[in-house]
Amino acid sequence: MKKFIDIFKNKEVVNRIFFTIMILFVFRIGCAITVPGVDASALQENIMGSNNMLSLMNLLGGGALQNFSVFALGVSPYITAQIIIQLLSMDVLPALTELNRQGQYGRKKIEMATRYLSLLICAVQAYGIIQTALNTEWITFTMEQNALTYIYIITVMMAGSTLVIWLGDQITSKGIGNGISMIIFAGIVASLPAQIGTAFETWVVANWNLGSSQTTEGVFRFILYVASYIAIIAFVVFIELSRRKIPVQHATRSQGSEKLTKASFLPIKINSAGVIPVIFASSILMAPSIIASFISADALNAEWLNVFNYNVMVNTGGVMIPWGLIIYLVFVFAFTFFYANLQINPENLANNFQKNGSYIPGIRPGIETERYVRKVLNRITLIGATSLCFIAAVPVVLTLSGVFGSNTSLAFGGTGLIIVVGVALELNNQIDGLIAGKSYDEVIGGM
Repeated sequence: MKKFIDIFKNKEVVNRIFFTIMILFVFRIGCAITVPGVDASALQENIMGSNNMLSLMNLLGGGALQNFSVFALGVSPYITAQIIIQLLSMDVLPALTELNRQGQYGRKKIEMATRYLSLLICAVQAYGIIQTALNTEWITFTMEQNALTYIYIITVMMAGSTLVIWLGDQITSKGIGNGISMIIFAGIVASLPAQIGTAFETWVVANWNLGSSQTTEGVFRFILYVASYIAIIAFVVFIELSRRKIPVQHATRSQGSEKLTKASFLPIKINSAGVIPVIFASSILMAPSIIASFISADALNAEWLNVFNYNVMVNTGGVMIPWGLIIYLVFVFAFTFFYANLQINPENLANNFQKNGSYIPGIRPGIETERYVRKVLNRITLIGATSLCFIAAVPVVLTLSGVFGSNTSLAFGGTGLIIVVGVALELNNQIDGLIAGKSYDEVIGGM
């Protein structure tokens, strides 16, 4: 309660929250505007109950795809472009590597390259979505189906994605939280009540008059469903708040020949990568379906695509193996390490320590500090990556085991909750920081 009072006392925080709400309101309005020239009446009904590429893109797009709205692509193309540019900046393309070392100027150039690449990815994804939805007969064109119609619809979807990215930028600069994450967060949170309500109707209401055994089974499934959500939330919160503190000494100033130092800690999160590995791993799994959509309807319905569906068991020599889930977890595990080392670059950290006169007690400055930080980071990231894989896998495993019958909504709920909890904690930390900054200013002003 005290925190709510402090928030409403802080004019800056209130203004930022109000601005964020208004931007998200604009985003939700855009999600309800269907792309002109498309009849998407069958899309929402099918996409919510299915478990394919479009359903996953609907999740990452903040729920905008289910109406085939102008915001259908969401921020997914930008996230993919951002990751590709970051990969290429790691001594793959010398020009990008050099820009990455040029401070603010280099970052602006890299951001511009990211946005140009995101437009190209927008076009590819838009065509893939159109072809996939047409092949599954989830949408139909109300205009003549020719090249100009495709170009028109793709252009509208590209413009919508660009506008969503701009809305995210406005939230980042003038609102609360990371704008791109908040867009995804808003879409998932908006769908959670309906998702839980559907589960209640499917397992409790529908079985209520079918006999005591079926009623009991339905109630048990619903309770297990809700308990799984609560358990995942609790576990994600625990992982997100867990940190390894490395003691650091800072040289401050000298008095004669005596140098004064002060001690602090370098906190390293167990999961420094956040939710990005889950988002990117999901995007990678969607790539084969997008490529298949360029070929034909038969290619899109090919059995081999089930290898990249993490909610399907594939018959391999008479043995049912969840190849999609295995590939998904491998990508999550690998990208967790990649992003952790990208967020906390041990080499840059060691160089900054040396420049600022800071050091880790018992560790020599320079290369020894870099090795020590890298070793600690990799050790705790091993725990974080394993935990992230566990969180992502549990809902899928429960679904594959048949505990929830034919309902696969919890599988998407697991991925969604990782994103929601991670963003909510980041949001809470930023609000705490703004409140603490205001309190500090009041103390200084009163002196």
